[in-house]
Amino acid sequence: MGCFECCIKCLGGVPYASLVATILCFSGVALFCGCGHVALAGTVAILEQHFSTNTSDHALLSEVIQLMQYVIYGIASFFFLYGIILLAEGFYTTSAVKELHGEFKTTACGRCISGMFVFLTYVLGVAWLGVFGFSAVPVFMFYNIWSTCEVIKSPQTNGTSGVEQICVDVRQYGIIPWNAFPGKICGSALENICNTNEFYMSYHLFIVACAGAGATVIALIHFLMILSSNWAYLKDASKMQAYQDIKAKEEQELQDIQSRSKEQLNSYT
Repeated sequence: MGCFECCIKCLGGVPYASLVATILCFSGVALFCGCGHVALAGTVAILEQHFSTNTSDHALLSEVIQLMQYVIYGIASFFFLYGIILLAEGFYTTSAVKELHGEFKTTACGRCISGMFVFLTYVLGVAWLGVFGFSAVPVFMFYNIWSTCEVIKSPQTNGTSGVEQICVDVRQYGIIPWNAFPGKICGSALENICNTNEFYMSYHLFIVACAGAGATVIALIHFLMILSSNWAYLKDASKMQAYQDIKAKEEQELQDIQSRSKEQLNSYT
C-alpha cells in the first residue's frame, strides 16, 4: 500500500461529524465560560458603584456571583474532558463499523459505554437548555437599561424635567434587596452609567455568553444524534459478527466432515 492509499484510509476513519460537534462544543463552552466570567465581574462593579453603595446590601449577591465563577471553572474543565472522550468514542465506533471484516471486534462493554454516553449527553443537553434560558436573563436586564438610556437620548424627550423622570430600578429584578440604596437611578445619571466601559462590555459579553450557551446546546444535540447512530451501528455490527462467527464455525465443521469422509474413503480403497 502506497503513501496516498494509506492517507486515504486514515482520512476515511476520521469521524468528521464528531469532530465538527467537538469543535462547536469547545467554542460554545469557551464563549460562555470566558465571557460569562468577565461579565459577572463587570456586573458586580456596576452594582457596587451605582446601585448599591452599602456593601452589606449586595454581600449575598457577591457570594453567589463568586460561586458561579467557580462553577464556570468546573464547567470548562468538565466539557474539555467530555468533548475529548466523545471524540475518542467517535473514532472507536467509526473503526468498529469500518473494520467489521478485520481483526477489530465490537464488545458488549463497548456497546454499553456507547449507550451510557447517549443517556449522559441527553441529560447534559436538557441541563444546557436551562443554562441557555438562564443566560438570557442578564441580557434582558441589560437590554432594558440600555433601551431606557436610548429613550433619554431621544430628541422626543421633553426637557430636563422629563429626562429626570425616566428611571431604572434594579431592585425589581430581585438581585438586590428593596432596602438597598440608592437602588434606583434616573435621568442623566442613568445615561452616564450606559456610557461607562463596564456597562458596555458586560452587556455585550452577556450576549456572547448567551450565544455560546446556544452553540453548546446545538453541539450536544449534534452529539446525541451521532451517538445514537453509532450505537445503532454497533448493535448491527454485533449481530453481523455473531452471524459471521456462526457461519465460520459451520464452514469449519463442514470442512472437518469432508476431510474425515475422504480419510474413511481412502482407508476403504
